[in-house]
Amino acid sequence: MTEDEKKGKGGSGRIKDESFKLWQGLPRSRDPEARRLKRPMSWQDALSELMAGNRRFIGSKNESTVERTPERRMEVADEQTPFAVILSCADSRVSPEIVFDQWIGDLFVVRIAGNIVNPPHYGILGSIEYGVAALGANLVMVLGHSRCGAVTAAVQSVETGMEFPGSIASIIDTITPAVKNARKMPGDLLLNSVRENVRLSVEKIETASPVLTPLIESGTVKVIGGKYDLITGEVTLYTDTDPPRE
Repeated sequence: MTEDEKKGKGGSGRIKDESFKLWQGLPRSRDPEARRLKRPMSWQDALSELMAGNRRFIGSKNESTVERTPERRMEVADEQTPFAVILSCADSRVSPEIVFDQWIGDLFVVRIAGNIVNPPHYGILGSIEYGVAALGANLVMVLGHSRCGAVTAAVQSVETGMEFPGSIASIIDTITPAVKNARKMPGDLLLNSVRENVRLSVEKIETASPVLTPLIESGTVKVIGGKYDLITGEVTLYTDTDPPRE
């Protein structure tokens, strides 16, 4: 263990207090010269690799640069150093590792129906915090998708008063503010709701976490939203993060 780790400091300026004792000793940054594989270090490089991977996915399997080998599997068995955290929907048609042409150990993926962040449910936000603070990822992407069933259900709930049973209701309740905001926008309600739901998730990650907020404010970590198209396979980045106007 290095002197920085003994003092509770990780890579990329991450400083740990007493509550992170269990994380000490875990890899928090990547040495580009270490091992055989080089990992994107900055959030800009990580984003470039994700989008390049998506282009390879859209193109053909022959363009893939993924090392699907026993050696690669053995390498990541020793430690994980993912270069990005992806919060995506649990939809079986949306698999970030495939969509971005990556493999095991490349991405730290958190999946939940509707790609939501509900701060009282710390498992979601805590998982994202772990991927950044403990594993050293500098990019967090909230990935929505077209024809999202969870968002569609929330639209039905707002438009018709439809109710949903069990814990499904808590998912719908979390998405409902996005739908209500989207109703103020021109255009397709479902498409706008998907986008607004992503925006709200990005906002919650940026503001609700005492672990992530300082890293985001310093520019070390970036949170960005995007949408995966089920038909074309393309990921489109959302660059407009302003809330809808009244």
